[in-house]
Amino acid sequence: MRTLVKFSAVKSTAVKSTAVKLTAVAGVAAVLALSACSSNDAATGTDAAISLENCGQTVTLAEPATAAVTVNQGATESALAIGAQKQLVGTAYLDDAIAPQWADAYRSIEVLSDKYPDREQLLQKRPDLVTASYSSAFDDKALGSRQSLAGLDIATYVSPFGCADTSKRPAPSWDAIAAEIDDYGVLFGRADAATKVNTTMRTTLAELATRNAGAGTSVMWWDAQTDSPSVGGRDGGPQLVMDAVGATNAFAQLSGNWATTGWESVLKADPDVIVLIDADWDPAQAKRAYLESDPALRDLTAVRNQAFVVIPFSESTPGARLIDGATRLSAALAK
Repeated sequence: MRTLVKFSAVKSTAVKSTAVKLTAVAGVAAVLALSACSSNDAATGTDAAISLENCGQTVTLAEPATAAVTVNQGATESALAIGAQKQLVGTAYLDDAIAPQWADAYRSIEVLSDKYPDREQLLQKRPDLVTASYSSAFDDKALGSRQSLAGLDIATYVSPFGCADTSKRPAPSWDAIAAEIDDYGVLFGRADAATKVNTTMRTTLAELATRNAGAGTSVMWWDAQTDSPSVGGRDGGPQLVMDAVGATNAFAQLSGNWATTGWESVLKADPDVIVLIDADWDPAQAKRAYLESDPALRDLTAVRNQAFVVIPFSESTPGARLIDGATRLSAALAK
């Protein structure tokens, strides 16, 4: 099991259901890889002071970050997506493998810890900025509060989907994801690269909407747990992905990004396809084995037809990787 509270707790109820604006996205890996390699593609006006609002706090920097630390995979990949790897002095905490298009860039950065580094490890890097996917990073048991780091002239940023104050979290939409990428462009002085990432995302979304590969298909998005399965609800990344490909969420009646349900409900829903989330703490293969070995569950339509789609956890949460999850699901449903 994961050692962090998962997105349903720290990550999740972020996000009220809203119709996905298929303002839409395509060749994401190619262009994202290009933007990641363009380490000299800085924004104009990089000498100007930076000030932006984040989770009810104002993030200020005298200039774009040059010695940042990213914790949580989403934060790291958001920085890599805009080609900011040379502006990072450390990183920590993955859920699964870094996306192939950013793997080389990731290897150039010092990994401070498998999980959250302690405060001393962090301060030894003398960072000017720390970014995280979840507010749990700034707990006293992890890096310390954002206020305490501000007192040391260290700016901090949390994904808007992970704000500690849930009222500050945006409703789930691809536009909200683009806004977070834009924030990274501002923080690292790479606005042009952020615009390229978002343009690619929107182009891909438009293409996925045209393909509509999931039309008429019901999908169970299974994150973790076998006693009371945690599934994708109507208010987060999984719903955005399913909407993007035209599929029906078998558990759209459940609120939250992730929601707990029972196997009786799964048997009643009898989904056409089951998405198996693959994460270090709960691999997809273990979930598939559970379904195929249970006398009742192996009678599900998806299990009988071996209609499984494996998606990395990092492609199921709002951020730079979510569009890859949509592309992956579309391709699987089109077969």
